Amino acid sequence: MPKFIDTSPPDQCIFCRLVAGAIPAARVYEDALTLAFMDIGQVNPGHVLVATRRHAANLFEITPQEAAAVMQTARRVALAVRAAFDPPGLTVLQANGAEGDQTVFHFHLHVVPRHADDGIALSWPRKDPPFDVLAGYAGRLREALTKGGATS
Repeated sequence: MPKFIDTSPPDQCIFCRLVAGAIPAARVYEDALTLAFMDIGQVNPGHVLVATRRHAANLFEITPQEAAAVMQTARRVALAVRAAFDPPGLTVLQANGAEGDQTVFHFHLHVVPRHADDGIALSWPRKDPPFDVLAGYAGRLREALTKGGATS
């Protein structure tokens, strides 16, 4: 079955409509910058999405304040998930772009309680480049950081 991908403009974005109260959501927590609500595609009981209130398609479009607020809300929700469902593990996941497996193009994190054999697979092929290649990658990133390519 093809994967659902919501590329709606902000005025029609499903999460923007949810934030505005135009469509129902099982809300868990909200503050000035974030909204946490139950994912309708529950993987395990307690699977929550934490989204920015303001429309931003991905990590590159949120402000530093929104980034901090989303992570603080995710931690708060994770503590509640642990208290309410006592899962043996927890995954916090955030995807950007279709190639990154993002399906709704409004910034959000998944807070997913985890259990053995729950069907979630987070694995990828290791490339194990030599250290000099890793050092080269690190140098490129340091250069981007100092030249302002990684500023808010």
